[in-house]
Amino acid sequence: MNRNLLQKRTLWFTVVLIILIGVWPGLVLAKEPLQCPQPRFTKQAPDEIYNLENPLEPTPENLKKGKLLYLTKAKPMPCKLCHGASGDGRGPMARGFDPPPRDFTCSETINGVPEGQLFWIIKNGSPGTGMLAFKGLKDEQIWQILLYVRQLAQ
Repeated sequence: MNRNLLQKRTLWFTVVLIILIGVWPGLVLAKEPLQCPQPRFTKQAPDEIYNLENPLEPTPENLKKGKLLYLTKAKPMPCKLCHGASGDGRGPMARGFDPPPRDFTCSETINGVPEGQLFWIIKNGSPGTGMLAFKGLKDEQIWQILLYVRQLAQ
């Protein structure tokens, strides 16, 4: 066999193998049924935070800002990387998390949680999970994200 042809076939085989290794786990994950509702183990926020209500109205402007933060602008990283672009808990970084990221499309999981508790979790993270603290976000930005997340459960 000609050396050039062998190199091309080896390269093609390597590319296919890399794609399968990278994509196959995602395909397997996508076939697992979602657990709805998801069990909760997060520590309760202090009472003065737990009982807070979102001071923002779900206006188109606030929802748009919340969506932009969720999808691209939140720091240290966008929410979609773990929770998925659609909020289903299947973002590209979700694999391997135990417990898995919250599925915001499951209304039974998200709608019973008080606003203040969700605010506290975003601000401070959730020990024992992959949920990071988003201390760099302004309070208004966290409330905007929560408006958007609530919309995902509808």
